[in-house]
Amino acid sequence: MRIAILDDFQGVALQYGDFSGLDVTVFSEPLTDVPAQLAGFGTVVAMRERTRFPAEVLRALPDLRLLVSTGRRNAAIDLAAASEAGITVCHTGYRPAAAAEHTWALILAALRHVPEEDGNIRAGRWQSTVGTELDGAALSLVGLGNLGRRVARVGTAFGMEVLAWSSNLDPARAAEAGATAVSKQELFARADVLSIHYVLSERSRGIVGAEDIARMRPGALLVNTSRAGVLDTAAAAAAARRGDIRLALDVFDAEPLPAGDPLRELPNSVLTGHIGYVTEQQYRVFYGDAAEDVRAFLAGTPVRVMNP
Repeated sequence: MRIAILDDFQGVALQYGDFSGLDVTVFSEPLTDVPAQLAGFGTVVAMRERTRFPAEVLRALPDLRLLVSTGRRNAAIDLAAASEAGITVCHTGYRPAAAAEHTWALILAALRHVPEEDGNIRAGRWQSTVGTELDGAALSLVGLGNLGRRVARVGTAFGMEVLAWSSNLDPARAAEAGATAVSKQELFARADVLSIHYVLSERSRGIVGAEDIARMRPGALLVNTSRAGVLDTAAAAAAARRGDIRLALDVFDAEPLPAGDPLRELPNSVLTGHIGYVTEQQYRVFYGDAAEDVRAFLAGTPVRVMNP
């Protein structure tokens, strides 16, 4: 069976997973025509949600029998359509520490102006910015699940006041994480740093909108390492251009971010290319489990099956 490994931008899939003895083709660039480029492949290993597999794409891949998704969920795969087409969908493990740590990398980079000061040193200049301390500041979290709780713990260690909101947040559960449950309006109005950790669904799409952003304090930092769809990125970018807020983004509506996208010139911002989960430890889990998924399927005993 021919196996396609998609979106291996760093070219490391075969380093972190044991695909030896298997007929593997690695794609290191985003696919431009998924049905045409994946024709004839019986197995596809997809990296997170970089490549979409809606019903019409799945129906156009008659040879596909196994679709492996790195991570435990993938909103880009139509699971019902996969089942109808006789395609088994499997997942891999996931390490939540990576994304939580990258959230803090963005926060610190933005508040201490690391990109600008790095540029100063390399250009022969000296300090030109004034940083902002975290101690005593308010950290507002949109979502307090596994990732949000990890981010909350670090905020507490920095001496921050941690606030949290989600549509069904239990105040007692928030307190267990060292956070105070507040209304959505208060969350945004009091934030010095606001970080989004919300699962994308039809209910949560655009849950952070222009009205929410308008409530933020002048100069407050908005961070999104979750999914682009939960944030009105255009409204956030407009606020950053006006100088109303600062912005740190790891996720975008179009990925990879197109060359001419105006976000590339956005002031008051720190941008990274959806690398929140990209670590050596994470890739060992992703590609190691993906190889195990493939071998188990070929042996007739699939593991970590996602199909309903």
